[in-house]
Order: sequence, then structure tokens, then C-alpha cells
Amino acid sequence: MSSLTEYLAQKREALFRLREKAARPETKPQPLRATVRAEGRSGVRRIRIRDFQVLSDSPESFAGYDLGPSSPELQLGVLGSCLTHTFLIQAALLQIPLEHVEVAVEGEIDGRSGQPGFEAVPRHPYGLRYTVSIASPAGEAELARLHEAVEKNCPILHLLRAPQEISGAIARLPALSQAAE
Repeated sequence: MSSLTEYLAQKREALFRLREKAARPETKPQPLRATVRAEGRSGVRRIRIRDFQVLSDSPESFAGYDLGPSSPELQLGVLGSCLTHTFLIQAALLQIPLEHVEVAVEGEIDGRSGQPGFEAVPRHPYGLRYTVSIASPAGEAELARLHEAVEKNCPILHLLRAPQEISGAIARLPALSQAAE
């Protein structure tokens, strides 16, 4: 039995505990929060989520230092991470053994978007697609059922397919040049 298959048994138990907790009347939605700060002379973006941090940067061709993935690249990674995790969750729930799961996400982004002659080109990553590589003793019908469950349940996949309104606001801070006066 592979270590991933053993993990799926633990995942299944944890999922049932979470579902039991979520069914309680006092359970509320879980808040999510990320803060991102552009740093000094480099413009590197430090993303902080709980006790973790990730650096995001631009390639040198876009005045960056290439110290981390760009925001569009991170988005593909987020989608791949969520798809991979959802494959694990659904395999655990459906009791489909997996020995290996790897998701590759690809897409395009065109820096010419919005420029004369390229007004119709999306400003966002487009043509997103993923391929999941799976090693499993399960049959084709079981893997098709697993894929269907992933497509039905992956939260980031749903977010990207049916985006929602996002509100924004500016919280003004004193400028450093004003503070020195």
C-alpha cells in the first residue's frame, strides 16, 4: 500500500469529523485573509497568509528581479493546488485508491492586451486547462467518477468558472514625505 493510499484513509476520517462539526448549528463560515505588501526598491510582493509567506515578483523583462512567481503564475499554482487537494478529498470519500496525483495547469497571458489592435485580447490569463496524472489500481469508471466529483466540488475551479463581484476600498495612510514635515 502506498503512503498516499494510507494518507487517504486519514483524510477520510478527518473529512467526516469536519462534516460533523460543520453540521452543528453554531458553526459559521471560516474567514479567509491574505495581506500583500510591495517592498522597498524591489517592488517584490510579500504575501502573508496566517503564519506563512510567499514572495511574488515580476520577471526582469517587466522591471522585476525574478525572486518569485508572478501573480498569474501563482493563480495557476493555486488552481493546481486546489484541484490536487480536491482529487485527494474525493478519492478519500469515494474510497478510490491513489498512488500518485499530479496536476499540471497551463494557460496564456498576452502583454499586448488593451493595446491598439489588441483590445479584444483578455487582460487576464486565458485558455486555462489542466491535466491530472494519476497512478491507481482503480478502473476507468472509478477514475471517471472521481474526475466528475472533482469538477463538481473544487472551490477554486468554480471561482474561476463563475467569478463573483469583488469590492475594493482605499485606506489612506500618511505619506512619508508628509510625516517628515
